[in-house]
Amino acid sequence: MMEASSSTVLVSEIFGPTIQGEGVLIGLPTVFVRTGGCDYRCSWCDSLHAVESRFRHDWKPMSTEDIWSEVTRLSGGKPLTVSLSGGNPAIQPLGALIDRGHGEGYRFALETQGSLARPWFARLDTLVLSPKPPSSGMVCDLAVLGECVAAAGEGPQTVLKFVVFDADDFAFARNVAARFPALPVYLQPGNHTPPPADGEGNVDIDGLTERMRWLVDAVAGERWFSARVLPQLHVMLWGNRRGV
Repeated sequence: MMEASSSTVLVSEIFGPTIQGEGVLIGLPTVFVRTGGCDYRCSWCDSLHAVESRFRHDWKPMSTEDIWSEVTRLSGGKPLTVSLSGGNPAIQPLGALIDRGHGEGYRFALETQGSLARPWFARLDTLVLSPKPPSSGMVCDLAVLGECVAAAGEGPQTVLKFVVFDADDFAFARNVAARFPALPVYLQPGNHTPPPADGEGNVDIDGLTERMRWLVDAVAGERWFSARVLPQLHVMLWGNRRGV
């Protein structure tokens, strides 16, 4: 795990405006700040260029002001939602950036697996907790996930988002969601053709569509009527391209 100093953030890429492709904010115009570094190594990771340490020389240590200058340049100075992603953005010191943007009317969403709780979660507008299911090869610590929920408190809209590849992942999602009944739940079919670390690769759209149908049937069959099933819209539109 690689962490920036308290005054800088390790940034893999900043891009947009584009749309948020998944979860609670799907379709919303967004600028993305993708940080570098992660404490997980998911088997199906779709952003290895922001995870694996062999790419650390491509990650740029940036000050809050440098990041903010790029965000405002991309957005033309017009407030919108800024998505903080990774890797695991919770590794990085992002509180000052959130405060900076709020001062100019921007909103901030962050997605993390819920493996690290940070006090500045409470200053977000949207917190997406995406615990990794069995297919990832990682183990979810429910106690730490609970600490993330507690750290956010009543500040942001906090939701759960699960990537689902198979029946074991679906059962995991149901069990975790039952531990946090107050949190809205979003489900998405897993991309079984993620991009390679050093490229983009092709996406099996037909396979994703088939898994989406299976997931819809699973939700309906279990009468899990509080869950929402959504695709990865950016994958449907652009495949594994970066910067969209």
